[in-house]
Amino acid sequence: MTDKKNFYITTPIYYVNDVPHIGHAYTTLACDTMARYKRLMRYNVKFVTGTDEHGQKVEKAAAAAGMNPQAFVDKYSQTFRHLATEMQVTNDDFIRTTEPRHKDAAQHLWNELLKNGQIYLGSYAGWYSVRDEAFYAESELMNGKAPTGAPVEWVEEPSYFFKLSEWGDKLLEYYEKHPDFIQPDSRRNEVISFVKSGLRDLSISRASFKWGVPVPNDPDHVMYVWLDALTNYLTVLGYPNTNSDDFKNFWPESVHVVGKDILRFHAVYWPAFLMAAGLNPPKKIFAHGWWTNEGEKISKSLGNTIDPIELIEVFGLDAVRYYLLREVSFGQDGDFSRQGLINRYNSDLANAYGNLVQRVLSFIYKQCDGKVPEPAEYTAEDKELLNETDALPEVLEKSMENFAFHKYADHIWQAIFKANQYVDMQKPWGLKVTDPKRMHTILYVLAETIRRIAILTQPILPIASEKILGQLGVIKTDLDIFNQALQAGTSLPEPQGVFPRRVEENHTQRISKGLQENEGRGAKVYE
Repeated sequence: MTDKKNFYITTPIYYVNDVPHIGHAYTTLACDTMARYKRLMRYNVKFVTGTDEHGQKVEKAAAAAGMNPQAFVDKYSQTFRHLATEMQVTNDDFIRTTEPRHKDAAQHLWNELLKNGQIYLGSYAGWYSVRDEAFYAESELMNGKAPTGAPVEWVEEPSYFFKLSEWGDKLLEYYEKHPDFIQPDSRRNEVISFVKSGLRDLSISRASFKWGVPVPNDPDHVMYVWLDALTNYLTVLGYPNTNSDDFKNFWPESVHVVGKDILRFHAVYWPAFLMAAGLNPPKKIFAHGWWTNEGEKISKSLGNTIDPIELIEVFGLDAVRYYLLREVSFGQDGDFSRQGLINRYNSDLANAYGNLVQRVLSFIYKQCDGKVPEPAEYTAEDKELLNETDALPEVLEKSMENFAFHKYADHIWQAIFKANQYVDMQKPWGLKVTDPKRMHTILYVLAETIRRIAILTQPILPIASEKILGQLGVIKTDLDIFNQALQAGTSLPEPQGVFPRRVEENHTQRISKGLQENEGRGAKVYE
């Protein structure tokens, strides 16, 4: 047990019928940022990602690749592990739904639902989308396709059903009592509207294929992939052992971050499954938007998919993190642009933050014998800048609680802007001879401002923040040291630039380089 506050955050587990793309990276980076922030705020954090490996879609993809399903998922699950490694995410577990621990958890949840009279055997006849792994009513189809645009097929087979129709009023009551359960509000309103339109019992098994968790005591059926997949959030906490420390500490503080396309499964089916099994729903579900590429929908057929690993290799991890989190409000759709990334990098990281750090630390190194200067009495301008950063933690906490990463960055960059203004107004470079005490005070105020800012930029810029703090002689970097000011006389290393300006390669250079280095990178599978 721990006396710290607890926080449990999850990505959706990613489907392994394809290679990772920018959408996977976006969700994972957002969760990683939140996990890093909560650790900074002294929380006990559990952060989990992983892969969803069952279902008809995977079975078909494996057959098309000439592989057995287990070998197929072993291969493609590794690409998601590789992405997490390349992005340096700080996940505490990586769950695969083909693991024995998950099979045990999913079958136990099934048995709890069965014991509580929530499952019955019947037969299913209706429209099913293999791509979405979802059933659709006739009224939901648009031009003969699912609302997502996926093709559907008519399915008739025996099936076990979950009594979802009994849970509509209870779900609406839960949403009303927990107004922050679904965020942002626009998504909450969509879910409430869907539930109010009426819920039908949900088919939760399939008998037409075998690649899934077997239904307990009926080997002719496998569990519906979404009942199987959603259970992963419990598996990693030791379920079915609800008395484990992990379960008791983290489940009450669980936050699921998902794309808006899978919100229904998480905000309707999942809490109904949990309540029907005698468990509490998660604390919060946040649905983020989608990315387009230069104004176009991203698709393999258009050849405009965005490989996150290539972006990281070209622009650096911190630049990619910053752009994706700063460019749009997390709950809204965003349009990706390489030039936009470069512009954001140069204006915010190189010119504003990087330039502030470089010119201040370089001046201290050259004019103060490479040591933290000794401040004299503060002026009103000094106090104003220090007060600006002193107030940041409380302001930033409000932004993070709402997953407003862009606002988190905005508040910090306002302080960076004011620090740059302060440098220009105070002109310390002209005081070495005329007023060295004042010069030392100005430089100390700036170094202390940079220290505080670098502590707070750790969640979004972990690599650069560590470098900046290291150049200030700061090793321990959680919020406990936020108010532990720099000690005058501390020796500092020679400063190194953190954000060199970037110039984009032209299109021809980029294509040529890509073909030479890795033709077909988007299809690369890392063994």
